[in-house]
Amino acid sequence: MSKLDMPTLNQTELIAMWQKTLPEYLNETDQAKVMQDASNSKLIRIHIDSAGRSFYSFEFNVMYLDSREVNVDFQIAYVDHKPVDEQTEQLQELIKDYVRHIHECAQALQKFTHS
Repeated sequence: MSKLDMPTLNQTELIAMWQKTLPEYLNETDQAKVMQDASNSKLIRIHIDSAGRSFYSFEFNVMYLDSREVNVDFQIAYVDHKPVDEQTEQLQELIKDYVRHIHECAQALQKFTHS
């Protein structure tokens, strides 16, 4: 992939756009924090606190494959700030939903990342 295929925004602008746009694709009471990875400047880290009384939270890594497509990797799930086995059906469904929402957000940001 050439440099021309990558997002045209700098990483700080890209993180800010994700932070502003991602909540539009989540449940109204979900909370998301988008940040740059400290060790890999091309990696975007997303932490989502799930709505409701479940106290679930999830972490994902997002990396642009080109200016239009992202790879989303689920990292870990927590319940009440403690790591939990994400293999339950309920958590697998939540993870799939969040991955889908992250991809939808990336599609919405294409007007900024792809010129």
